[in-house]
Amino acid sequence: MSTLLTPELRSESLIEALPYIQEYRGHTFVIKYGGAAMEDEQIVEKFLRDVVFLEAVGINPVLVHGGGKAITSRMREAGLKARFVNGLRVTDSTAIRIVEETLDGMINPSIVRTLTEFGGKAVGFSGKTVFQARRLPPQVDESGESVDIGFVGEAAKMNAAGIEAEIRKEIVPVISPIGAAGDGTVLNINADVAAAALAAELKATKLIFVSDVAGIMRDQEDKSSLIPSLAAGQVESLIKQKVIAGGMIPKVQSAAAALAQGVGKIHLIGGHVPHCLLLEIFTDAGIGTEIFS
Repeated sequence: MSTLLTPELRSESLIEALPYIQEYRGHTFVIKYGGAAMEDEQIVEKFLRDVVFLEAVGINPVLVHGGGKAITSRMREAGLKARFVNGLRVTDSTAIRIVEETLDGMINPSIVRTLTEFGGKAVGFSGKTVFQARRLPPQVDESGESVDIGFVGEAAKMNAAGIEAEIRKEIVPVISPIGAAGDGTVLNINADVAAAALAAELKATKLIFVSDVAGIMRDQEDKSSLIPSLAAGQVESLIKQKVIAGGMIPKVQSAAAALAQGVGKIHLIGGHVPHCLLLEIFTDAGIGTEIFS
């Protein structure tokens, strides 16, 4: 498609990007990467090239990846059925082993390897070394039933020294969303929640959620109903109206909490759009929803 652009349009795109590059050089962006953006090889390539681009122009990207579809597939192979309560995966003792093996043994090394192949510098972190986790209590499902969600936690404390060291060396940290409790028990952490906790710890300029969802829409069936910008104070009202529902709830609530803890701005963008990061960060219009404090 780029071959259809005239030299003038290409140069205008670069000029449009210039003030954003100047503004954000030296700043840290935490990016949560998941959903279909991790499934399509061509889109994966474009997304990870975007990450390398950020690094090359002096921005410090920190990547927290998901892996839900791969985990669900491996659980199915083991005879386990995936179940979610309030956007959180119910994780028993067998499932947590699958979660850890899939995230730390397969997905994390693959992302690091691809970033390196594209000329970037990256290093993988198991979330166990970053997130000191606390097990979550039973959750109430839509029917009002209390459900023990098993080995699922939240980031109670952070150990971000290693990540900050890599940022200073201009190396991209790639982190899996699992944590370790005080007794060493591995806990599954919702990747959105993990990314938000890390962004708050790092006081990131931006927290960017890249997923299957293009942003917050008033009508999920109508793409033109995308809300381009909203204040954090509007979040709870939109949840009550069920504009924000399901797996979007922990994503947006954690985003609002991160803003309250010093994160500059939140972006929710669809990973199915090629070069979604560049379009959101370096163009005036953007492509998703931004949340500000």
